[in-house]
Amino acid sequence: MSASPVPALNSTVAPPSLLSQEQAALLERLTGGLDGAGLWWLSGYAAGLARSHAVSASRPTALAVADVQTATQLTIVYGSQTGNARRVAEKLAQQVEAAGLGVRLLRADAYATRELRNERHLAIVISTQGDGDPPDDARGFFDFITGKRAPQLPDLEYTVLALGDSSYPQFCAIGRRLDERLAELGAKRWLACGEADLDIDSVATPWVADVLATAKEALKPQAPLATVTPLRPLAAAVHVFTRDNPFHAELLANQRITGRDSHKDVRHIELSLEGSGLHYEAGDALGIWPVNPPRLVDAVLATLQLDGEQAVSHDGQTLPLRDWLSGKRELTRLSRPFVAAHAATARSEELNALLAPGQTAAFSRLLGEQQVIDLLRAYPGAWTAEDFVAALRPLVPRLYSIASSPKAVGEEAHLTVAHVEYEVDGDPRWGTASNFLARAAEGERLPIFIEANERFRLPKDGARDVILVGPGTGVAPFRGFVQERAATGASGRNWLFFGNPHGRSDFLYQLEWQDALRRGELHRLDLAFSRDQARKVYVQDHLRTQGRDVYEWLEGGAHLYVCGDATRMARDVRAALLDVITAHGGKSAEDAVEYLDDLQAQGRYSRDVY
Repeated sequence: MSASPVPALNSTVAPPSLLSQEQAALLERLTGGLDGAGLWWLSGYAAGLARSHAVSASRPTALAVADVQTATQLTIVYGSQTGNARRVAEKLAQQVEAAGLGVRLLRADAYATRELRNERHLAIVISTQGDGDPPDDARGFFDFITGKRAPQLPDLEYTVLALGDSSYPQFCAIGRRLDERLAELGAKRWLACGEADLDIDSVATPWVADVLATAKEALKPQAPLATVTPLRPLAAAVHVFTRDNPFHAELLANQRITGRDSHKDVRHIELSLEGSGLHYEAGDALGIWPVNPPRLVDAVLATLQLDGEQAVSHDGQTLPLRDWLSGKRELTRLSRPFVAAHAATARSEELNALLAPGQTAAFSRLLGEQQVIDLLRAYPGAWTAEDFVAALRPLVPRLYSIASSPKAVGEEAHLTVAHVEYEVDGDPRWGTASNFLARAAEGERLPIFIEANERFRLPKDGARDVILVGPGTGVAPFRGFVQERAATGASGRNWLFFGNPHGRSDFLYQLEWQDALRRGELHRLDLAFSRDQARKVYVQDHLRTQGRDVYEWLEGGAHLYVCGDATRMARDVRAALLDVITAHGGKSAEDAVEYLDDLQAQGRYSRDVY
């Protein structure tokens, strides 16, 4: 995880000087592996004990930093797939606490839904994934509120911040549905639902300010808690590299790992973290701030007949138009707002028809199959440089699952990246970040940051078995998992399901997996090369074929991990798992869903899907 400074904690926990030597040693063992969120939670938990309030120790992500009195506190619940909702929720919690108000912060899967009927002030920050799905950590929370068991909430005041991506048809759908459902249950909106696109801060920052102002009016200020020595010393005054202040990491290796005859160009990327102070764990992600392909920028400028050197001012910043299009604006992803703006500029009845209600499927194809340049060429319109920059979405970083363990590679982070490159009528198209990485030469420095993924961690008990399902580049984090388990001497078994089109050209990390099998670091390997035979075979087919053993492993306490495409693969794998549980566990379809949901609630079924 990123090396962020640990915030000073307000707590009634006795400082180490008041503890016996044995107690101090136990405290050091307890806190040594915790991140900032864990320390925040431990602080609040101890404070709650000091006040004789029972705060459940089974909520590892809860931040209870004031008296748990529903009338005078704000409860913040977040559901986050990639960390954006968590960041906004933590920012809000910190500001509310700094104002002297009661607040507790919980990840959605740590929230006891039985408490909902007693809440008085609730703020929800939640993202929408894929085709209108909740984040994995919020499935139970979402299902409860939208289901029949949700209570009437006449005493609740609430607000929702919905995060989404307008390049998907179901933009902010989960946040909208929660906002509407809470109103149906009789709750009163504190503030209107905020809907944030990829340029999150443009909506999230004023939303946080509005919630804070409203909370100051509604909540009674809490008496300040006694400040004591923090559980860990504050970090030294050094540069801290974050999403908004990335580290420029040296590119050590950029190697194609698919065969020459493969239709896929998959790269193994190695980056140096030396001198950054950045740390990560197996399962975390690495963020890349990319630059758009230069040929694409040239094509857009030529199509619009605009001068790339023209100075353009927007949001208090003045840059040449070429710089805006290269590093500040999205060119490879369409969004509904831009399509609407271009429909007006081009006076296109066809585009306006696609934007109309009832055209979800056709509009979804447009967003999925075309880029900005395609729209500009198909529906010509006269844009000014200023209006064009304002209409485009800000360029945002891309996250990649880290394909290494620091215990094995030291101050490096490895990635497995599929270079997106194809043609439209003979004209090349690229993915922004994958092309940026594919073009980068060894020795270049690339802007990166670490994004912790606390929901995708190996079991703390190394004796537990793990089942890893990662077709294509979804195998990336499992390379790190196997490295980690080998380095720590974990005694549990490792079983990998991997798939790709062709074994000869697309078997990613083939020699490494074969060596791991020989060394006993990988115990089972099931391969699904879909196009090496007449009938296509995928990882979900192998899960069914090996269903009896899969179920036995799960019954024996194994942890199950899935990484890869969210829209098709992850759903197909879930369906296969339900079939396995039904067939070999003797359960009904409904009980199989409950079984799998229970695994997820226990942290034994984790997904890193995108």
